[in-house]
Amino acid sequence: MIKKGNIIEGPFWDEPVKVDEIKEIMNRVYIKGSTIYSKKYVNDILERDDLSKLRIMKALIDFSANPQDTFLVIEATRFKYASLFDPLLAMNVSKIDPLPFQIEAVYGYILKQPHIRFLIADDPGAGKTIMAGLVIKELKLRRLANRILIVVPGHLKDQWRRELKEKFDEKFVVLDRGAFNSHYGENPWEKYDQIITSIDFAKQDEIVASLSSVHWDLTIVDEAHKMSAYRYGDKTKKTQRYKLGEVLSGTSNHLIFLTATPHRGDPENFRLFLDLLMPGFFATNEMVEESLKNKDNPLFIRRLKEDLKDFEGKPIFTRRFPVTIKFHLSESEKKLYNEVSRYVIEQYNRAMQSDKSRNIAFALMILQRRMASSTYALLKSLERRKERLERILKGNKKPKEMVISNDFEELDDMEESERWKKEEE
Repeated sequence: MIKKGNIIEGPFWDEPVKVDEIKEIMNRVYIKGSTIYSKKYVNDILERDDLSKLRIMKALIDFSANPQDTFLVIEATRFKYASLFDPLLAMNVSKIDPLPFQIEAVYGYILKQPHIRFLIADDPGAGKTIMAGLVIKELKLRRLANRILIVVPGHLKDQWRRELKEKFDEKFVVLDRGAFNSHYGENPWEKYDQIITSIDFAKQDEIVASLSSVHWDLTIVDEAHKMSAYRYGDKTKKTQRYKLGEVLSGTSNHLIFLTATPHRGDPENFRLFLDLLMPGFFATNEMVEESLKNKDNPLFIRRLKEDLKDFEGKPIFTRRFPVTIKFHLSESEKKLYNEVSRYVIEQYNRAMQSDKSRNIAFALMILQRRMASSTYALLKSLERRKERLERILKGNKKPKEMVISNDFEELDDMEESERWKKEEE
């Protein structure tokens, strides 16, 4: 369709046609002088007589609009199409200086997937927070993510919120017990679009129930290996954190796990962990091992510190040389060590015959930790234990049942303050 003066020349239709057939022509915009052709069309059948009703709409261009509003409109339009011309858009609009391996992970692996289900398992210090921020920014700029949930260990909530605000200009609301209780009668997960919460807060039964009815465009879990499950024979033991992971996997469109220790020597534990990302992707441990051997696992990427280099190809971290340092115990230290070991073994064997063997074994294991800390810590622990046992024998104190719902491996996943609290109990 071409404009000549006030006449529109184009093909002639002898039969009624659908507008889809001339959509491409009508979608074009021609500007000449003060005349502009509209891009609007109606999805209806056009009779030949209707064509005479089409007319050119004249638009006058002026500069009376608010400059700030005009700038925002232009910027919004630019960002809408920017990813087509700038493949590193999020990197260029953020206050960061990413390293090549970070760019590779985000743009070479994660964003290439139409349905993102990925585990970043690089060594500590690789900047997994930076990579997660880039993914958040890219998906938001591409209008693929609006509702975002970040699940982290409790002591990292403020750090995540601060870094996302300073480096990516992304504001997140921290949702904890106090904030949750303040929203009486409503689901706070639905009120905010960008939330950071603690994994140990979110794993609680009433919180998981409220999360199960909320959908997320993107969910990021830091220290994701804490969501553990173990298989004993034909039974699978799922921790509360793992059950939380199952809920998030089902309610999230895109899901990203971050951890430096994805594999803890248990193939089945690792397979169950990957099952949260893509349920049923690996049916057997052999499939996981073969994928790791061939280095073709599409669900995760792992780089060691020795492999991380800058843009000049220079190593970022110095080489590590692990050395086992030997030391000699004095006669008194050796005697103490042997006596504590004997005590632990005898009491552990006795505990295994009791219904409360798990709790007693846990308490005895704490003594070994105390001994490794200092003899003074061990002394105080034994004194408190002796005092409590004596009060129980005299009938002045009832044995306190300490519920340990998870395996001992989870102790290593606890934060130091949380572990000490358990040990005090």
